[in-house]
Amino acid sequence: MKARVLFGVIGFVFVLLALYVLPPIVLALAVSALCVLASYELVHPTGLVKDLWMLRACLLSSAAYALGTCVPGALGLDFPVQMMQRVVVLFLLVALFACLLRRHDAVQSGEVMAGFFGGLILPYFLLALWRIFAMDGGEFLVLLPLVAAWGSDTCALFAGMAFGKHKLAPVVSPKKTVEGAIGGVIGATALMLLVVFLMNRYAGQNIHYAGALIMGAAGAVIGQVGDLSFSIIKRQTGIKDYSHIFPGHGGVLDRFDSVIFVAPVVELVLLVLGPAV
Repeated sequence: MKARVLFGVIGFVFVLLALYVLPPIVLALAVSALCVLASYELVHPTGLVKDLWMLRACLLSSAAYALGTCVPGALGLDFPVQMMQRVVVLFLLVALFACLLRRHDAVQSGEVMAGFFGGLILPYFLLALWRIFAMDGGEFLVLLPLVAAWGSDTCALFAGMAFGKHKLAPVVSPKKTVEGAIGGVIGATALMLLVVFLMNRYAGQNIHYAGALIMGAAGAVIGQVGDLSFSIIKRQTGIKDYSHIFPGHGGVLDRFDSVIFVAPVVELVLLVLGPAV
């Protein structure tokens, strides 16, 4: 428990420093590292990708996609990001299917699908954090998916402890309850409205409360779907944690499972509706 709390405090301080004190390249490298670690955790400890060359192609693509997306913007470079992304997608597709053709007697076609999801789709979802950060006022907006995801988790925990009676997913996650899930949605929505109020009043933002309502409620629901989805993968592959890189918290996918689903939702709301609806 001490390690969990201590690491949580250190992580919180690092996030504040990366957002408001350190140069953007620090955040770019941190988000890129999260992408590569998440890719590794999904395909290797689970055994979803067993072939070594497919694993290498997956991790190389994840690193290239994440670094090529974040670093140029952090350094203010004129870099063809979209062209790079297309090249990485093509490379991974060719590499995965080449491995399948070369070793079709030992490699399963499902490894191609897992490798593609782990090498590209998963980083794309996580990189929504960086894309939000790159928006006007992004140093504040990037906190919104964290509020929705982790706020929902925290509120669901306390609501479940206080009122939980009906199991939400007894096989996948025995401790989660329907009452806790509802409390998570209500709590995350209220918390999002409060955070948006504070940002608008003290941080010079202009986020409409209708957008905050959508981000809070929809983010909480989709975040719980993400949490349960990654729990299913752990149960089906027989692992307890994806890794132990975060003391007391597990791996990237253990800590950011809901954020991976929530961040693109918040990004979409901000893109469609704008900070001010």
